[in-house]
Amino acid sequence: MVKLVYCVRKRSDLSVEEFHDYWLNQHGPLVARLAPGLNLKRYVQSHTMSLDLHEIIKATRGLKDHYDGLAELWWENMDVFIDAYSSPEGMDADAALREDEAKFIDFADSCIFFSEEHTICENL
Repeated sequence: MVKLVYCVRKRSDLSVEEFHDYWLNQHGPLVARLAPGLNLKRYVQSHTMSLDLHEIIKATRGLKDHYDGLAELWWENMDVFIDAYSSPEGMDADAALREDEAKFIDFADSCIFFSEEHTICENL
């Protein structure tokens, strides 16, 4: 499996609540509807919780501000991803997703990358 990780920050004109609501209730269903044309195996949103603990952890490590959320998208392998995104259906789906993401994501302050998982421990 190959995973695309998308660390997202909200647009400045949205509250955290508006951002999370739109992402979950508008964008999520759009991804689900377009998933077959993208050969997407799995899509997960992780919404950052509002906790004072973040500031403590950040201060002890000298970290930057946290992202507002994290999206993870899985494909069987890189060839499946490339084939999907090279097809007319995949290109249309990608354009629709980017257009919708512009409604709630600050692209300039977000990042996206492919990754491979390496499980170190499980069920401890």
